[in-house]
Amino acid sequence: MTYDETEKLKKLYSIYEQPMYRIAYAVLHDEGLAEDAVSEAFIRIMRKLSKFSNCEDSKTKAYIVKVVKSTSINIYRKNKRRYSAEVPIENAIQIEDKVQLTSTQDTINDILCGLNEIDRMIVTLRCIEDRSWKDVASRLSLTEENVRKRFERTKKRLKMKGEIKNEK
Repeated sequence: MTYDETEKLKKLYSIYEQPMYRIAYAVLHDEGLAEDAVSEAFIRIMRKLSKFSNCEDSKTKAYIVKVVKSTSINIYRKNKRRYSAEVPIENAIQIEDKVQLTSTQDTINDILCGLNEIDRMIVTLRCIEDRSWKDVASRLSLTEENVRKRFERTKKRLKMKGEIKNEK
């Protein structure tokens, strides 16, 4: 990196660091992740540094905004995938991070037998076989949204019956 490029990067940083952080925070709602997004965005900007003629140009600003938005969205998507995965079942059915069926395998079978066929298949495929929402939907010839909604309703009914509990 040449001296001129270093100076240009310093100037871009001093002008755009705070606005980039605010954009990233608006997408991610997390201080640490927003800082990571700004850092990654500056790394991407460094690769194209020679193309910037004026640091305060509207085209430069538009490019920087575009880079930080896309970087933030990519980080959001990665984290969404990481935290939306449900825990597979072994001795108990883990229906969400904080919801768990109580008791033993016999109780689990009783609970599953109390569900209608489609809901039982959704819970079995999603929780026991650890299938994706898309896979469950295609196997049952339903839309992904329909499968998710039926799962939520089943979970709500089981909570009301006291067959699953919230753990805090």
